[in-house]
Amino acid sequence: MTRFTPPVDSIEPFRLLDTSGNLLADTAMTHAATLEAFEWMTLARTFDEKATSLQRQGRFGTFSSVRGQEASVVGAASALDPSRDWIAPQYRELPAILRHGMPLEHFALYFMGHPRGCVIPDNVNILPIQISLAAQLPQAVGVAWGLKLQGGDGVVTAFLGDGASSEGDFHESLNLAGVIRAPVVFFLQNNGWAISTPRAKQTAARTFADRAAGYGIHGAYVDGNDLLAVNAVMSEAVERARAGEGPTLIESLTWRAGAHNTADDPTKYVTDADHEAWAGTDPIVRVEAYLRNEGVLDDEGHAQLAYRCAAEVERALGVAQGTPAAGPEALFDHVYAEPFARFHEQREAWLQMQEA
Repeated sequence: MTRFTPPVDSIEPFRLLDTSGNLLADTAMTHAATLEAFEWMTLARTFDEKATSLQRQGRFGTFSSVRGQEASVVGAASALDPSRDWIAPQYRELPAILRHGMPLEHFALYFMGHPRGCVIPDNVNILPIQISLAAQLPQAVGVAWGLKLQGGDGVVTAFLGDGASSEGDFHESLNLAGVIRAPVVFFLQNNGWAISTPRAKQTAARTFADRAAGYGIHGAYVDGNDLLAVNAVMSEAVERARAGEGPTLIESLTWRAGAHNTADDPTKYVTDADHEAWAGTDPIVRVEAYLRNEGVLDDEGHAQLAYRCAAEVERALGVAQGTPAAGPEALFDHVYAEPFARFHEQREAWLQMQEA
């Protein structure tokens, strides 16, 4: 049989830093911007460690850590303008939503089961955290379409994992976004696992980024543990979207360093060989080495940065823990922007029933 399909060659993701923090090519990310990004990464890991401890004590609900993916999330977020761009998060994007304006105490309240944790403050361009896989993608395209119709230059970034790419919402959203040339970036974090399902069982495609061609949009494949590379690829995608050139699907190749969440036991399915393949790729270690190589960070500066992050986590947790518990009437808060008469009647009837 004559075959016309060309052989599939292995490809490497775009990279600017090697694992020792040495610069491989020029970067547009300034030292100041890199140092700021490093602090967001450190803050996220500091909170992760505290949140995991609180969950083990029964003081937090099930928690999904961003450990090992900090460069992926922060590198993408650092290319956005919080005053005009939007984020549609999944559930592993803590540093991105913090940088975009969400107070850390709100994030803590969310995992304490307090309704206030779900409230997005005014003028913070973030959609609510989404647990259902890919359910944020149609909304992200809708927001992007709205921004385009309004004549603005805002861009929407939808964060998702490799597991979300197997959902119908993924295909429908990318298809529509491509047709209408929506200013949206689909930022797919390929961390190797969809809970316990390995990447190899998600798709036979060479990369997830290759799927972009099927929707007529741009695709990019980047080393997700390289802060500078992620920022460069994301900056280009945002620039394309602002210029009216439509969506981009970015596959950020990273590694989930721990469990899927605090209810998961990865020792049941992640092997030592899996971990060994990613040994020495910690994104925080890599960017710290780069900053030290460049003379931007020293021991004293690192100690001060770590102290600020620890202090911010303690401050936010103190605020969250000091917030009065929500009463039954909280069921009716933040449901409608302009509650109607029957809604008020239902609320009053509910409160009277609680007092009886």
